[in-house]
Amino acid sequence: MRYEFRVTGRLSTVMAEAFPELERVLAPEQTVLFGQVTDEAHLYGLLVRFQGLGLRVLEMRQLPEP
Repeated sequence: MRYEFRVTGRLSTVMAEAFPELERVLAPEQTVLFGQVTDEAHLYGLLVRFQGLGLRVLEMRQLPEP
């Protein structure tokens, strides 16, 4: 499963390193992170990481497989 997460703010390189399995694209006032999520436990783990770092997830969606 591939997922995309949009979070508020522009994540620094150091902050993005907390998500090594996701790629990062900076957008105005947002950061888009996307990549492969292995299962539901991994998905919930990512959400816990976002919360633990004080990041606000604006949008989360499953992407079609390439």
